[in-house]
Amino acid sequence: MCGIVGYIGKRQAAPILLEGLHRLEYRGYDSAGIAIGGKGKLRVAKRKGRVRELDTLQPQKFKGTFGIAHTRWATHGEPSDRNAHPHCDGSGRYAVVHNGIVENAAALRAQLTDRGCIFTSDTDTEVFAHLIALMDDGSPLESVVGAALGRIVGAYGLAVVDAERPDTLVVARNGSPLVLGIGDGEMFFASDPAALVRHTTSVVHLDDGEIAAVRADGYETRTLDGATTVKTPSTIPWKDEAFEKGEYTHYMRKEIAEQPDAVRRTLGGRLDTRFQTTHLGGLQLGARDLLDVRRVKILGCGAAYLAGAVGAHLIETLARIPAHAEPASEFRYRNAVVERDTLYIAVSQSGETFDTLAAVQEIKRKGGRILGIVNVVGSTIARECGQGIYLHAGPEVAVVSTKTFTCSAVAMALLAIHLGRLRDLSVASGARLVRALQVLPDHIAAILAREPEIAQLAEAFAGAEHAFYVGRAAGHAIAAEGALKLKEVSYLHAEAYPASELKHGPLALISLQTPSVVVLPRDDLFAKNISTVEEIKARGGPVIAITHPGEAPTTFDRSFEIPALEPELDPLLLNIPLQLLAYHVALQRGTNIDQPRNLAKSVTVE
Repeated sequence: MCGIVGYIGKRQAAPILLEGLHRLEYRGYDSAGIAIGGKGKLRVAKRKGRVRELDTLQPQKFKGTFGIAHTRWATHGEPSDRNAHPHCDGSGRYAVVHNGIVENAAALRAQLTDRGCIFTSDTDTEVFAHLIALMDDGSPLESVVGAALGRIVGAYGLAVVDAERPDTLVVARNGSPLVLGIGDGEMFFASDPAALVRHTTSVVHLDDGEIAAVRADGYETRTLDGATTVKTPSTIPWKDEAFEKGEYTHYMRKEIAEQPDAVRRTLGGRLDTRFQTTHLGGLQLGARDLLDVRRVKILGCGAAYLAGAVGAHLIETLARIPAHAEPASEFRYRNAVVERDTLYIAVSQSGETFDTLAAVQEIKRKGGRILGIVNVVGSTIARECGQGIYLHAGPEVAVVSTKTFTCSAVAMALLAIHLGRLRDLSVASGARLVRALQVLPDHIAAILAREPEIAQLAEAFAGAEHAFYVGRAAGHAIAAEGALKLKEVSYLHAEAYPASELKHGPLALISLQTPSVVVLPRDDLFAKNISTVEEIKARGGPVIAITHPGEAPTTFDRSFEIPALEPELDPLLLNIPLQLLAYHVALQRGTNIDQPRNLAKSVTVE
């Protein structure tokens, strides 16, 4: 959610840290700051707003070869200069940046105030700096920080700098990601590998409960109780250029355009034309284990949850196994029953979504079998699950998920075919579906080539403040994703309903000023869906249909036809026009498309 960057080495730290902050802007934030150490003191600059606002304080001129920097997404205290990170103790010797939430911050704040500490912000993070200052007994900095963390309840990705210990930075993790970057005589760390790829591709992921002493010549890791841990470096699979916009005005538009290649990577090596099934090497469950599965539960948040809803429909349709998708944020709070014959699937673009990670840990604690569908290799959810499907979609910088939603849904299709072919899905049906997946990237490219037509559809939203998205069966999940995208990037209120539910209340809101986007595949439910369209038209509501070629027994106000794939896999294509529609509505409304207000890319707090 927030962004952390740190550096220690021989070079000047400020330019490296500021560049890292710019790389993390896509995560969403409301203020930024930097602390640079040198000559026994810290220089700190922080400001509300974008990193470019911080640049006006000229922190790039700060001299020093070690430091930390941060972009903040407010949890405790309003966005302001004084609530921006880093936070310091009263003497200005120690500086702290922090992602997460300190649950016992109020109690600690009261205790520290009684000890004479004067707080200058409303944040929970400031308690760290005062705790460290009070508890510093001359031990190594990592020991002092570890002792202070022993008094903390909550989640954190934390970095600490001490002006009088220029040889060491300390980082710690519990629920919020941190990655160490290994250089030549220098070390980096960040909350996201995107901040590191320009300088190194060799990284180490900290686990929950670990603390690291980071020095220019290397690092040491241990648990909070002092036990040494051994880490194996891994390689970031993405190149620096992947994080640039290139010829595109917005990352969202770039990532929509990347979907044909992203889907090819997700499918790569996974289509088995010999047995007309799919090959999923990341699953550590053999055919016998998968035949024991009696139901499937899919967990995710936001677009990941909706990709899970698409997957649940595919699994029930193709494998005939009861399947259900649920928001991970709700699962962990309802004392869910975890069953031995249920296969649990965690879906997360970043692999760091806190609510989804907590659900994974709860399932593991209760002995459940779980696999992950994630995009980031080495991410926490991927490591916690230990098995699953990597998307290989490439980095996604825009806050709104487009290509990772599509690739997650494709991964779900791969899994559904795999499970189906173990059961009652015939060779002929398997071959039909495998062929459809082979041509899927080309069909996506053909839709993207018709973008001007979709831009014209966006004109229907010019005077609207509300919109409905309607679909049936798997089409409802696609409608919900379309509505979510419209809300996220255009700030236009949109709601998705199952087609059959309109007559049970929402029709009261239909008006000339309320467009309805109808997801209308030409399948065996086509006639039923046409009845819904007629209900909307009878009440004066404008209708935009996303449908297949063919004569329709009604008149749409506007429509966009996509190529027919296979009925089970049509949702994978129906989604693409809705992404472009949301983009062009936002473009017309002049919103901040890549960094929508109040949102963050990787939600690592509750």
